[in-house]
Amino acid sequence: MKIRCVVERITYQNTENGYSVLKVRIKNYTELVPLIGNLFDVNVGSVLLVEGNWKVDAKYGREFIADSWEETMPATVYGIEKYLGSGLIKGVGPKFAKRIVQKFGTDTLEVIEADISRLLEVEGIGKKRVDQIAESWERQKEIKNVMLFLQDHGVNTSYAARIFKEYGNESIKIVKENPFRLADDIWGIGFRTADQIAQKMGISKEAFIRLRSGIMYALGSLAEEGHVYGEKEQLVSHAAELLEAEETTVIMTLDQMIKDRDLIRDMKMGCEEETGEEVQTEAIYLPPFFYAEIGTAGKLRKLLSAPASDRLFRRLMEARLQTGNENLSVDVSRIEQMVHMKYDEVQVDAIRRAAVSKIMILTGGPGTGKTTTTQGIIAAFRASGLKILLAAPTGRAAQRMTEATGLPAKTIHRLLEFKPPNGYQKNDENPLEGDVLVVDECSMIDIILMNALLKAVPEGMRLILVGDIDQLPAVGAGNVLRDMIDSGRFPVIRLTRIFRQAQASRIVTNAHRINEGKLPDISGGRDTDFFFIEKEEQEEALREIVSLVKRKLPRYYRTPSSQIQVLTPMQRGVVGAANLNLALQEALNPSGEGLRRSGSVFRPGDKVMQIKNNYDKEIFNGDIGVIETVDLEGRTLAVQFDGRSVEYEVTDLDELVHAYATTIHKAQGSEYPIVVMPLLMNHYVMLQRNLLYTGITRAKKILVIVGTRKALAYAVKNLTVTKRNTMLRERLGSKGTQQLQSRTDSRN
Repeated sequence: MKIRCVVERITYQNTENGYSVLKVRIKNYTELVPLIGNLFDVNVGSVLLVEGNWKVDAKYGREFIADSWEETMPATVYGIEKYLGSGLIKGVGPKFAKRIVQKFGTDTLEVIEADISRLLEVEGIGKKRVDQIAESWERQKEIKNVMLFLQDHGVNTSYAARIFKEYGNESIKIVKENPFRLADDIWGIGFRTADQIAQKMGISKEAFIRLRSGIMYALGSLAEEGHVYGEKEQLVSHAAELLEAEETTVIMTLDQMIKDRDLIRDMKMGCEEETGEEVQTEAIYLPPFFYAEIGTAGKLRKLLSAPASDRLFRRLMEARLQTGNENLSVDVSRIEQMVHMKYDEVQVDAIRRAAVSKIMILTGGPGTGKTTTTQGIIAAFRASGLKILLAAPTGRAAQRMTEATGLPAKTIHRLLEFKPPNGYQKNDENPLEGDVLVVDECSMIDIILMNALLKAVPEGMRLILVGDIDQLPAVGAGNVLRDMIDSGRFPVIRLTRIFRQAQASRIVTNAHRINEGKLPDISGGRDTDFFFIEKEEQEEALREIVSLVKRKLPRYYRTPSSQIQVLTPMQRGVVGAANLNLALQEALNPSGEGLRRSGSVFRPGDKVMQIKNNYDKEIFNGDIGVIETVDLEGRTLAVQFDGRSVEYEVTDLDELVHAYATTIHKAQGSEYPIVVMPLLMNHYVMLQRNLLYTGITRAKKILVIVGTRKALAYAVKNLTVTKRNTMLRERLGSKGTQQLQSRTDSRN
């Protein structure tokens, strides 16, 4: 059967497979009718011609199940008003849609298409808005063409806006020539989607462009897991399975890609665990990762070999030469007076070592005095009049540095003056200006970002890297801080003593117990800051978490719910981030108008997180903000990120997710007054010691774990950490690195 209907409401949309439940108005039906099927990115107001069948559901009554559909222009005055007011056309919301349709009736769309200047006849619409509507109308027509093309090839039309944004009027031409470009160029489109289009277009499974794209996708997937390169056997096996191709075919394609410089091959030397014999492993790199690893290692070696150019370094080196005292350094007692602090022996050693080091690493867990030691190091440099730069990977970490030191700190991107599309303005040709660069939360820095940072560090500048090596490694590829420590090339100070004031915090003491493989103290008590609430079932845990965030914790600690962060090991499941966000939004911010996108409603007051680096907006993956305003007419909203307001159009909302709950991985580098963390055996694949440790150490004042003792014990005992494929440690070795470098150069 076929029906024509107008979309009145979007009840549910699954962002992954497009499954949707809509409420639609059908002529001669008094009630709204549920329409169910793969109807992704259909908007309120859209007029659909749907082919399918009626079905009577025992619970929900009569529904129409869609097999196929197409969007048509509305024919009735009511349909035209709904269509224009849906927000598809920027500048026209429900209010202006009503006025326009009242003026032009069924001729409305023809007027907009043929003589748009006549919209000036409508009350309240000026030339600026008419120009905005005209531009949006033309853009929307092109997007519709892309949508129809994708629909013909069985692909979710939600990608149309992104494709059009990237390719403009060339969209259909480019996709027809090589649909696999989508996997390379469009965020959110992977190989499988591009392959689906290609197969509909009749591209052979053995075509080189398909095999090439599959290998690139397989290598990119490894990078998303943190690997800088793929071992050849691992890559071939993964790609062959993905492509449903013979391994020999994949190897032939791989060899051609290496010849074309699409990929870079290198060799890694290692020892066979059982026999101890030396073995070689073929390492296959995407070029950006290869050059980032080479660049990082090369710049670190260069910085190590060049003396610092500041007056303190020169003075101390001259004094050592004159006195023959190789241990001579700054007088820490003077620094203690300056900062009103008494340091222990390890902290004193850290300050003295920093004063004479070109590169130094300071690491330690919570309560061990990392911040106060860093303050002492900075004070030693400031006492000699040195210019100090402070940076961290995230805005929140940079803000904490500023609060702790009294000096301005920037994100690494801001320090390097990132400006799209030109990239980093600070680089080897335009380096940073200063004597010392202190970088905090270094465990979060991946190989690409570290390479960009080091390019901008002049040879005479000092580098002090601070971080907790026991936290989760960077979300991006690489294990930079760990590799630098393991190389043995740099002075490393590890703080282990928990200071007396920190010993009163069970969050701190339990974090260290977990790090040592011991179960945390969960005995509770009135004055503790670490609580464990036992819940066996996921649904029970969910209800308890909602109750804690909405009522119990705000009432007891006089803290607003906005200051309470739920952190969970996983994205999916009943107590995964996605479902927790639905439940918490319903409990904390259930009503009010909002913008709908991909099944989510974004309302004023919602806590949200950016999930993709957006260099135009200067907002990065993991940044958390609060929606301050929603403009239903203009289909935009504004998010407040640490005092800065950022505007999003409705098509940008794929980059935002609700952040009442987030994964522990996404919380790296952040701290929250109160943290609530579900921990159940349903998460067992993610239950690892460093994940639990990272989650616990995000809490500043109060931590509440909701779950089972079994899951807690499992996480503490599970020391399994996925090994990352990197060669930075080997490249940092002096003689070994030179040999490795020459092998790379001779072959490539």
